[in-house]
Order: sequence, then structure tokens, then C-alpha cells
Amino acid sequence: MKAPFAKKYTNADYYTDGKFNQEVAMKAIMELLEYHNTPMTPFLKENIWVTDFGLGDFENCGMGGIFWINDAEHGYFSHDIYLLPGQMIPEHKHVATNFPAKHESWKMSEGWAYNFSEVGEPTADAPAVPESQKATTVSKNCTRQNRGEILRLKEEGTFHFLYAGDEGAIVHEYANYHDNDGLRFSNPNAKM
Repeated sequence: MKAPFAKKYTNADYYTDGKFNQEVAMKAIMELLEYHNTPMTPFLKENIWVTDFGLGDFENCGMGGIFWINDAEHGYFSHDIYLLPGQMIPEHKHVATNFPAKHESWKMSEGWAYNFSEVGEPTADAPAVPESQKATTVSKNCTRQNRGEILRLKEEGTFHFLYAGDEGAIVHEYANYHDNDGLRFSNPNAKM
């Protein structure tokens, strides 16, 4: 049995002179994918991305990902989310624009994560979110989502986020078309 995937880098590695070093972040995400035996197809290699959402805290708040498809004409979307151990996606929601608000479901492919929502009673033993996100996070209800489990957005247009466990997480997302104009973060400093 192999050892769990472990956190290897800190913000000291992810930032050079205060600027986000995407090369180091990409290296960390690639190590996560390699650990979980994810095939590195030409499409994945050409289209994978990383972001710290402009927050300067990739160690705790950021992600890697790939849009497998985002089809406005037919209204569907397929995305993989790559989260390092203890990393969260900034809390966000989706609102209607010229397209319906995005409604999504998540399948935990590898590792595990906490799936947070503003819908439902606060979870008594919920983990503390990273310090950089505490002041703006409103989602207090969470469910631990394990490998193979599928959860869906509890209510359209509500805040939510994923927060990876100590092994990191690879999550497949199914949704209607993702209109970036409809993305809203609770942290006013976050941007895509």
C-alpha cells in the first residue's frame, strides 16, 4: 500500500518576489495527477491550468483544472478540479446571465474533500477554513465527500466550495454551461 499523497510545497515556493509562480504550482498539480495515475493525454497537457484566483495564497486557496468541454450551444460542461492537500476553491456561486445559473454535481474521483454549502444548518465539527478566507466565507454546512461519492449543488444560486482533505482531491464536475460572467465570489478580492 502506497503512502498517502502529502503536501510538499508552501506559499514560499508558490510565490517569487510576491508574484504567483505558475510553474511551481503546475509542478505540484502534476505530481498529484501522477500519484493518482491520471493519464497525461495530449489534450490534458495542452489545456490544464492553475490559478490562485489573485488571492496570493495558493497553498491554501487555489486549484488546478481542465475544462473537458464547455458547450454553450448544447448547454453542457465537463470539468476536472485538482486540489492539493488542505487547498480550497474560494467560496462562490453562479447566477443567471444570458445563460441559466450553473447547476453542478461533483464526483470524487480520487482522495476526498469537504463539500461546503450555505444551505443547511452549520456543521458542528466542520473544519476551519484557511485564515485568508475566514472573513468572507458564509458556507457553514459541510459533508465529507469520499472517493466514488457524488454530491450535487443543494440549491441553485447559493454559495459553495470544496476544501480538500489531507490527501488532496481530484473531482469530476458535471454541469450545464459555465458562463464565467455568472461567477460570483464571496471574497471581493477573488478573480478568475
